[in-house]
Amino acid sequence: MSIQSVNPVNGKIIKRYKEHSWKQVDEKIKGTHTAWLKWQNTSFSERAAMLKKASALLLQRKEELAALMAIEMGKPIKDGIAEIEKCASVCDYYAVNGETFLKDELIKTEASKSYVSFRPLGVVLAVMPWNFPYWQLFRFLAPALMAGNCGLLKHASNVSGCALSIEEIIKDAGFPANVFQVLLINSKVVKQVIAHPFIKAVTLTGSTQAGIQVAQQAAQQLKKSVLELGGSDPYIILEDADLEQAADICAQSRLINNGQSCIAAKRFIVVKEVEKEFIRLFKAKMEARITGDPFDPQTTLGPMSRLDLRDELHQQVQENIKAGAKCILGGQIPDFKGRHAFYTPTVLTGIKKGMPAYEEEIFGPVALVISAKNSNDAIRIANDTPFGLGAAVFTKDGSLGEQIAKTQLNAGSCFVNSLVKSDPRLPFGGINQSGYGRELGMFGIREFVNIKTVYIK
Repeated sequence: MSIQSVNPVNGKIIKRYKEHSWKQVDEKIKGTHTAWLKWQNTSFSERAAMLKKASALLLQRKEELAALMAIEMGKPIKDGIAEIEKCASVCDYYAVNGETFLKDELIKTEASKSYVSFRPLGVVLAVMPWNFPYWQLFRFLAPALMAGNCGLLKHASNVSGCALSIEEIIKDAGFPANVFQVLLINSKVVKQVIAHPFIKAVTLTGSTQAGIQVAQQAAQQLKKSVLELGGSDPYIILEDADLEQAADICAQSRLINNGQSCIAAKRFIVVKEVEKEFIRLFKAKMEARITGDPFDPQTTLGPMSRLDLRDELHQQVQENIKAGAKCILGGQIPDFKGRHAFYTPTVLTGIKKGMPAYEEEIFGPVALVISAKNSNDAIRIANDTPFGLGAAVFTKDGSLGEQIAKTQLNAGSCFVNSLVKSDPRLPFGGINQSGYGRELGMFGIREFVNIKTVYIK
């Protein structure tokens, strides 16, 4: 069996990779476990030095890595470079802060000495998607390695080249052999990998359905899991918002990564008083995006990652139009000669409860505008979702925005007058069908450790 990578711009096969047999997978798992037996005893300073080297290598190779993303999943080249720079920053962040985050915490008890120690678990399996092929992995891998764990990666099949380039970076950064390895397998083998006795935990970024499956498989083995899943992030535009600024930020968030981001803005909930003006500004911002070859520096919107996903998106748009939504921009498969998985920036208005788009995640360059009677109605609509990854509110009243973000919006990350984004310094993750657990910040590095009580009488 083979795994193939297909260029979403032209549909041509880039490369075929031979899948690892179970014997090879078993050998890799055992090899990584053997590496961990030594790696867990290395000092924080040793780990930090290697992470800093990995960061330097990422920056040195950012153009070629960005080009690989452009070929394998269609990311515009300048966006790819920014992604690699962010990966370098998360390596540096944990190299500097990891030891502090995992420092023993003294607890006063009747004992002569008692404290909490944070010890590595072992080998962690990462099941990762194609949309941010480097960032999704490094935001797990940097803290995992700094904590003394080792990693195995099952990446999305269409970005196998990206996966193997990460393995090469870790090797060239001086990490011991087998501390991190790539498994070229299909999703059906993941259950068997999770069940392996040397796998101690699993992390997944992906769809809600994929998360449910992995969570069940991990639970059957009583193994820790962290899930970052889909989202239908609401952006609330209140009547006192700076509409020009809000429209610009909303368009940027909706179209980031060609509209294929879990934390991209997806539902724009606008108070009726300013709805007409916001839609006018927002449509113009969406329309101004330049669709084209991801290697062209002028391109701001590339293709979707796969043709089948583009076709599914178009079907979703048509179903919502039939259900009563109004398409005021796009909604068409562009007639680009020789082009493959492109889709035009699309804006659907008049979205109401009962329409498919009101409930499901739209993963592509399609924006949904929902009208709200007032701020309380907008908050109600924002929370009327099974998801809970990110949310944002736009208002000139900073205190009101903070109060809404802190106490009234049900999501893992809530922003005021800004697009929702992940940051190495801040915990990131969702609630409800958007998953559980946290990545990044102090909380992220503590997800895959044994929080051990030590008591000395």
